[in-house]
Amino acid sequence: MTKLVGGCLCNNVRYCTDTDVVLTVICHCKNCQKQNGSAFSTNIAIGRGTIQFEGELACYEDVGDSGKKLNRYFCPNCGAGIYSEPEAIPDLTILKAGTLDDTSWVNPTMEIYCDSSQSWLTLDNEMKKCSAAMEA
Repeated sequence: MTKLVGGCLCNNVRYCTDTDVVLTVICHCKNCQKQNGSAFSTNIAIGRGTIQFEGELACYEDVGDSGKKLNRYFCPNCGAGIYSEPEAIPDLTILKAGTLDDTSWVNPTMEIYCDSSQSWLTLDNEMKKCSAAMEA
């Protein structure tokens, strides 16, 4: 098990969990790019219901490629994205790795939505690459 502790930019939202990390992935989908204002999002998948939050969160109801709802939770004060819950993957919470207090251990093992990656971006590693996500 891993202890995950983190929060938003202004620290109005904090979280903590002792859980197993299911997957650490880089997502290149256009919606993650727009939410993060970056070329990709680094995400950590954990079991749904295993994390405790303090502070107020707002929710944006997005739609995944499956056509199912994908709730994106963020701090209404600073706007930092904290986590997502895809209806298509009901057992997982997708935590934004950049919100962790300690990111030193984060080592993505997979890239998803590679067809949407920025043409100028080259990640020099041996991650598994696939063109679509887990039906999110």
